[in-house]
Amino acid sequence: MLFMVRMDVHVPRDLDQDTFEALKATEKVRAQELQRAGKWRHLWRIAGQYANVSIFDVADAGELHDIMLGLPLFPFMTTEVTALCRHPSAIADD
Repeated sequence: MLFMVRMDVHVPRDLDQDTFEALKATEKVRAQELQRAGKWRHLWRIAGQYANVSIFDVADAGELHDIMLGLPLFPFMTTEVTALCRHPSAIADD
């Protein structure tokens, strides 16, 4: 199943900078692992915001839920999840 996920990150102002940098580095590694595995198919930054729009290709909503909970920055995110299906007028498979 395909899901579009918008992730907005809200970092507490009192979070230690070193802790935040470590979380970002760990998040990057995890995101790249999921991309290489084909689970996180697309990742776009939203210009001017600490936010992204991503496309996930997972078995079901439960798998997406588990992936999201495992992201190091998840405790600082608000997310919006939208299930997707193929449009009959689309000419590309991806």
